[in-house]
Amino acid sequence: MSSIAPNLANVPNLRRFENFPKADMNGLAMELTHAVYPHDQMFGKYCTLEEYIDCPPDQVYEYLADPYTLGEWTYSMRDFGELDAEGRVRSTDKIGGETHIYTRVDANPDARTVDFHCAWDQGDKLWMIYLMRVVPAELVLDKPGSVVLWSNCHHPFYDKNPFPEAAPPERPIWVGDLWPFFYAGHWVEMQNLKSILEYRHANNLPLNPAAIARGAK
Repeated sequence: MSSIAPNLANVPNLRRFENFPKADMNGLAMELTHAVYPHDQMFGKYCTLEEYIDCPPDQVYEYLADPYTLGEWTYSMRDFGELDAEGRVRSTDKIGGETHIYTRVDANPDARTVDFHCAWDQGDKLWMIYLMRVVPAELVLDKPGSVVLWSNCHHPFYDKNPFPEAAPPERPIWVGDLWPFFYAGHWVEMQNLKSILEYRHANNLPLNPAAIARGAK
């Protein structure tokens, strides 16, 4: 067996073909592969999901990059205001009652990434980060359309509200209380996104009629 490369020799817990025999790798793979996983093990630190959408990737990207489309495909974000000088928009997250949620979109058309920087109650620190990427399905599935990837990380503020003074009075929940249900909630929203875009694309309808109505490009 070849020795491990000198520049990797001191790296702890490294498993490569050179120092971790194939039989050991097979055993470890079996140990790490289960029929059933505890929910917290799957979604305790990260929440990631993906979906195929029968709609061209550039069009999916353009739709997602418009923060106002959140009012269509999300379950509970409504009543959007105007963008401020920092590119933030305030809306209401109905799942939190009268909770205001602030959102700024960081989008990259070359990579087709759309990152939503959000926070409940205040807009100074946007710590709830929703990371999305649109991948051409031609590349990964050998068919037209798009694959949308969506990830969230369990920021420590989910465990404790860092801005309790900004919360509406008598609100019974904090957004972190909902973390165990993020996958389920985001799955519903991903299906909303898929349904809206596939229906409009299949019927040759504008993908973002609200943008047309307000005169956006």
